[in-house]
Amino acid sequence: MSTLIQISILPHKQEDLDYILELALEKGKLRRSDFIDWRIRKRSIDARRKPVKLNLQIEIYHTEDDKKATSEFISQDVSNSPEVAIIGAGPAGLFAALRAVEAGLKPILFERGKDVRERRRDLAAINKDHVVNPDSNYCFGEGGAGTYSDGKLYTRSKKRGNVLKALEWFTHFGADQDILVEAHPHIGTNKLPKIISAMREAIIEAGGEVHFNSKLTDINISDGNIKGITINESKEHFFDNVILATGHSARDIFYLLHKRNVKIEAKAFAIGVRVEHQQEVIDYIQYHGDSDNPYLPPASYALVEQVDGLGVYSFCMCPGGIIAPCATEQEEVVTNGWSPSKRNNPYANSGIVVSVSPEDLPKYTKGDPFVCLDFQKKVERDCWEAAGKTQKVPAQRMQDFINGKVSEDFPKTSYQPGITAVDLNKVLPDLIAKRLKKAFVAFGKKMRGYNSNEAVLHAPESRTSSPIAIPRDSITLEHIEVKGLYPCGEGAGYAGGIISAAIDGINCVDAIALKYATDK
Repeated sequence: MSTLIQISILPHKQEDLDYILELALEKGKLRRSDFIDWRIRKRSIDARRKPVKLNLQIEIYHTEDDKKATSEFISQDVSNSPEVAIIGAGPAGLFAALRAVEAGLKPILFERGKDVRERRRDLAAINKDHVVNPDSNYCFGEGGAGTYSDGKLYTRSKKRGNVLKALEWFTHFGADQDILVEAHPHIGTNKLPKIISAMREAIIEAGGEVHFNSKLTDINISDGNIKGITINESKEHFFDNVILATGHSARDIFYLLHKRNVKIEAKAFAIGVRVEHQQEVIDYIQYHGDSDNPYLPPASYALVEQVDGLGVYSFCMCPGGIIAPCATEQEEVVTNGWSPSKRNNPYANSGIVVSVSPEDLPKYTKGDPFVCLDFQKKVERDCWEAAGKTQKVPAQRMQDFINGKVSEDFPKTSYQPGITAVDLNKVLPDLIAKRLKKAFVAFGKKMRGYNSNEAVLHAPESRTSSPIAIPRDSITLEHIEVKGLYPCGEGAGYAGGIISAAIDGINCVDAIALKYATDK
């Protein structure tokens, strides 16, 4: 067995491998003759007190057998294999397609949006011209929402599947090896498109198919079994197995399922604002004044507070990041955040959101699957109207928000379409605004300097997760009422980020492959 040793070092020593090894051997009471190889397995920052340190987990290999084989993607020709339809080319859909190739199944992938290169024009149109293409934007298109809004790979979903396998597949297709080591791995929006393209090319080279501008518009169900799908309202395709990986913003899919009497359910989600500080402020707070240390990365933070019975917490924190316009319809505004691989922008942003359950909402009716979605839509439209019916967003300085005062001016922000001064207390529902105010006061006590009028709130942060769940059997992963239909990923309520969505895509294909094996 290999030996795991935990050590702590000062940041300036992180490139001194001889020093790191000697410290690990001393800590583990080992000699150089006791091992054949070693590696840094995990790396994280310990900023709880000064001086800031790096925590390293060192793995010592005593024999060749201690080295575990990597889970690199293994391709094969599936041109004439049984077909699996996959709806959506986000991480759940892409990893489902890759796993299908490995399992000897032919993936037929349909994506409503464009490929990663073509998507860029539509993102530019949102930022510059305030024009939203409902099928090609920050949420829809090859790679899904994560491709152009960050690429964070951190997940707490260790029990859902093989996290390391998903990470190693990313490195197989071009991601930096550091994602296998960092406690909070991150690829970066500038690097993800090339990786996503490489995945697509591997799928096609193996005999799979990838179709863009191909929107699911109907499903064919007979006697409780999936029979096929209709794409772009015209062409019907016949499949026995369909993986539905359409993402948390594909509202038309929820309406389609409801129309076809496929059970869906209201689901808890979270909604709030995206807060932006200068990155140097967050560095100063988190690194106890040591904000100019060249060996430390831009600092992040994680905050949580219970306020009047509901949780308020930070979401998708982006050090050195940019706030992006993520609406999927023209008459709404939505914010999200992303960072390039170096996280070298001068801003730090994070969603600060309030947990909302169906029962918390004033219009809650038991059994109504759309109560949370309707609430989400209303907040996004109210913010769109408040900011002048463009892709500008309503904004307010943090202390002005707490005091109910419209901000007279703003520091420069990273949100390219622009911001409009409003009193967010009058725009956001009381359920959200009152809790946010109390949370910001509490957060200011936890992080001295966080509650500042130099921080700008951009509203809303509303696409934290799907407000609807598509229920499935916990064993077969099929819809509880429709055989052959596999609700998958964030849009179905079974993932909360890139890695957990990727794992869920893999799991759905494994369930299909098991069914084929059982039939034999």
